[in-house]
Amino acid sequence: MPKTLMLVEDDPAIAEVVGLHLSQAGFHVRRAKDGEEASRAVDAGGFDLMLLDLMLPGVDGLEVCRRLRSRPTYVPLIMISARASETHRVLGLELGADDYVPKPFSVLELEARVRALLRRADRQRAEQSGSAVLAFGGFSLDIARRELKRGDRTVPLTLREFDLLHFLVRHPDRIFSRSELLAHVWGSGFDGYDHTVNSHINRLRAKVEQDPQDPMLIQTVWGLGYRFAVVSSPS
Repeated sequence: MPKTLMLVEDDPAIAEVVGLHLSQAGFHVRRAKDGEEASRAVDAGGFDLMLLDLMLPGVDGLEVCRRLRSRPTYVPLIMISARASETHRVLGLELGADDYVPKPFSVLELEARVRALLRRADRQRAEQSGSAVLAFGGFSLDIARRELKRGDRTVPLTLREFDLLHFLVRHPDRIFSRSELLAHVWGSGFDGYDHTVNSHINRLRAKVEQDPQDPMLIQTVWGLGYRFAVVSSPS
């Protein structure tokens, strides 16, 4: 079955070129022309990856991103924007985008990024890790289900957030630089910034730390990077 892509783009010329190329590449492409239509698509679901323009009429891309990430089911997200500054790229990643492609872009590169992200999502879903569950600080990280829980409550994580947390939990008390985390979690071919790691660390802290401003689990080692500290579950 071909993968279904949701293309959210208000520029008809760009949408036509991207949609035609990805359709010819074997994907089923659906399109939303504005933020309201994209929000309805988020509620309806039924797509495997979203390509989201940041600047949309009405509801903007950032709000669509927030709505997508509030859903219980994880969907890979590539954010596309004419705003190519590092600040906007980090903002998109902070909100839960898995990748960020600045305009103008090559449709061949975009296709490659789509395929890479879908492969990663499929590979992670297909992992056969038995019933391994990693426990820390009152949380349980179910590797097979790719699920983080605190008690009976599921804590929603994006693909990258889960991968980053899983990597850190598997290597307690080891210090990793930002570039090392980029290589291990995003892959050696990822064309990103160290700030990408910072933004994901901040988002994870907001989800697992009792006080994100004074983290006990994911600690900063100044001048070196980050480490995951072993903390006993509360009795």
